[in-house]
Amino acid sequence: CAGSMAGMWCIRSKGNGVALCPLVGTASGNDCLSVRFIILIAMTRSLPIIARGVILAWLSVGLAFITTAAEPALTTKGPSMHDQLILSDAEWQKRLTPEQYQVLRRKGTEAAFCGGYSASQQHGDGVYHCVGCEAPLFISKTKFESDSGWPSFWEPIKDRVASESDRSHGTERTEIHCACCGGHLGHLFDDGPAPTGKRYCINAVSLHFIATNPETAPTRNTEKATFAAGCFWGVQTTFDEVKGVLATRVGYIGGTLEKPTYKAVCTDTTGHAEAIEVTFDPNVVGYQQLLDIFFANHNPTQVNRQGPDEGTQYRSAVFWHSDAQRASAEVTKAKLDASGALKRPVATQIVQASAFWPAEEYHQKYLQKRGQTKCHLP
Repeated sequence: CAGSMAGMWCIRSKGNGVALCPLVGTASGNDCLSVRFIILIAMTRSLPIIARGVILAWLSVGLAFITTAAEPALTTKGPSMHDQLILSDAEWQKRLTPEQYQVLRRKGTEAAFCGGYSASQQHGDGVYHCVGCEAPLFISKTKFESDSGWPSFWEPIKDRVASESDRSHGTERTEIHCACCGGHLGHLFDDGPAPTGKRYCINAVSLHFIATNPETAPTRNTEKATFAAGCFWGVQTTFDEVKGVLATRVGYIGGTLEKPTYKAVCTDTTGHAEAIEVTFDPNVVGYQQLLDIFFANHNPTQVNRQGPDEGTQYRSAVFWHSDAQRASAEVTKAKLDASGALKRPVATQIVQASAFWPAEEYHQKYLQKRGQTKCHLP
């Protein structure tokens, strides 16, 4: 500790460093690195001028050294200690969903092309936050399509993403996590685009997207189309390749059972059809174009089957969402029948869309996850 006419100062431990702090009252030996060495400037008045100058110079240097030593604890990269979120494992489990907990706290990896990834493809301008602590991590302008099945960015917000070596799978990779809460995000690769050449490959479940200005941000003009054309695995792959299609998901429609499962639908007793729901931008691709693709990529003359798959769940159907869609479907079906291009009449049903129940996660992007494009020919 050091004292002066203005008061007394001491070196106190602070985080990983030290800080110069005013000492009020009696110094405690518990939190001072050096105590009881008090210098009163007034005492120098009785000393010779040369001695007084030496002592005052020593005191100035000492105080400058103490202040410099304190700086590392006051300046840190990324969030400060006060901004970091530290919770117990039980608190994290309560705070997160089971899927979020598995990825963020157990360093799991979600399936490629999952529902969260599909949703992220529709995001506009905004910021991607950590789902665990809401710390901002990436801005939308650094996001790019890597065809990996996970959201990818070429740069994070400065000091918001930390990294460490990961040797968990027998090879060394760079694991990345939120600098604020330590939540696992994904991995960093050197195969990204300019200007960084980096690819921050992130689990979609780790992110929470917030639009730049949700109140005034322009909404993209989108519409939905729903088709049933047999096994939905190959149908999804076909529509995913269409420019203007923003997102797809496979599921069940047209039945009586609420929240049907794949196992229940396969009994052929629920009345559901395996179907695909397509979200598209009508300014890029029209509904008529989607109808043409639908009819061209399956056999619309088969009744309650497609290829080797039999049952009402494999029927051909258009589920319309507006009168305009219904009219387009009816005209297209009539023209196809009249063209003579098919040996049998078109059996495609044209019915109003009802509740669409998304299929289980392992069915979403099923062929893409396996590096395939088709399951069989119609």
